[in-house]
Amino acid sequence: MQRYAHLLLVPPIFALDRWTKSLILDRLGYGDAFSIFPWLAIVHGRNTGGIFGFMAQRDIGHVIFLVIPIAVIAALAYYLAIYRPPLWTRLSLTFVLAGAIGNIYDRIAYGYVVDFILVHYQGFQWPAFNVADSAITFGIGLWLFTQLFSKEGARMRARPRAARK
Repeated sequence: MQRYAHLLLVPPIFALDRWTKSLILDRLGYGDAFSIFPWLAIVHGRNTGGIFGFMAQRDIGHVIFLVIPIAVIAALAYYLAIYRPPLWTRLSLTFVLAGAIGNIYDRIAYGYVVDFILVHYQGFQWPAFNVADSAITFGIGLWLFTQLFSKEGARMRARPRAARK
C-alpha cells in the first residue's frame, strides 16, 4: 500500500476541482465575473481548445484535446503503477495525473473545460484557468525542480554504469 500512497492525492484534488467548477456552473452565468482583488477575478469561462484555448475553433481540436489527455492519463497511471520512481517524481506526476483527470472529466461531461480564475493587471490578463490546471502546472514545476536541483534528479542524470570507466 505504501508504494501507492501518493495516489491518495488524486481524489481530493479531483474533488476540489469538481466542487469549484460546480460552484461556477451553478452560480455564475457564462461570461459573468466578479472581482476578488484588483488583480484577481472569478469568471465563468469555457475552454473548448487546449492550453490557452489553442485550436478552440477547429473541429479537429475537440478530438485532439480528448484523445491526448486520455493517452497522458493512461501513460501516467501505467508508469506510476508499474515503476517505482523516486518520491518527488511520484508526487509531481500524481499532481499532473489528478489535474488531467479533472479536465478530461469536463471534456467528456460538457464538451469543454470550465475555467474560472482570472489574473489580470493594468490591461494585461492571463488566460482563465482552474484547479486542475493549477495541479498540472504545480506538478510539472515540481518535476522540473526535482530534475534540476535535487539529489533525486542528479541520480537520474547520472551516466549508466555501463558507460562509466
